[in-house]
This record gives sequence, C-alpha cells and structure tokens, in this order.
Amino acid sequence: MNNLWILAQNSTEEAPSRITSEQPTTEQGKATTTAPDSNAPPTTPPRQTITNPLNFVLLAVMFVVMYLLVFRGPRQKQQQHKQMVQSLEKNDKVRTIGGIIGTVVDIKGDEVTLKVDESTNTKIKVAASAIGKNLSKDKDKS
Repeated sequence: MNNLWILAQNSTEEAPSRITSEQPTTEQGKATTTAPDSNAPPTTPPRQTITNPLNFVLLAVMFVVMYLLVFRGPRQKQQQHKQMVQSLEKNDKVRTIGGIIGTVVDIKGDEVTLKVDESTNTKIKVAASAIGKNLSKDKDKS
C-alpha cells in the first residue's frame, strides 16, 4: 500500500491547506504528508454566475412566439371557417373538403344539402363542417 489519499482531516497546524494526491512520507512507521509545492498553480475559487435579465426577456419572447404559432393560428382558421359556414346561403356554389363541388339547396342546422348534378337533379347531404370553401363568395372578391 504505497498510495495513501487524504480525503478529510481536522484542522491542525501541520495539516496541508488543501486536499492533495501526493504520496505520504513515512518516519518510523508514522505517516505524514509533505507540504504542497509552492510552484503549484493556485486554486481558483468557485465561479459565481450572474443571471442576465436579458435571458428572461428572450425566454418570454420565445413563449409568446410559441403561443402564436401553436394556439392562435389554428384558432383563427377555425373562426374563419365557422363564419364562412354560418354565412352560407341558398344557391351558393361550394366545394367540400372531399373535393365535391355543388350548389347549396337547403341548410338545416349542421346539415347542408348540395345539388351536385343539374341534369339528374342529384342531391347529397353533408355536414356543415365538411364545407371547405364558398366558391360564390371567392368569385366576388377577385
């Protein structure tokens, strides 16, 4: 057992000022340690961190952007779709989310009746939420 590591010791006059990994010297069966080398680099005290207030500002900005991207955008699209469905009238030409183009014949609650073929007078009933676009209103805007 040539290596002896001193992990902790009482404060005495002959104890070194810091924990070392030096090999102890023995005198007549008694273990003693040598003093630290005066050429050894000085120990640096633990670094204190100072929090920058700019970090909190950047974090708040990041949360605002995430809110706008995740919650605000889809909510606005839902509101626009709801307004479009509520403004549907008879004889409006619409396209469903499935791609079916037809003319609104009747609106009853959450159910819209579309005429999809003029020659055979074919009608289908779809949910109001399935209406993707009001083609009559879009032609007026352009």
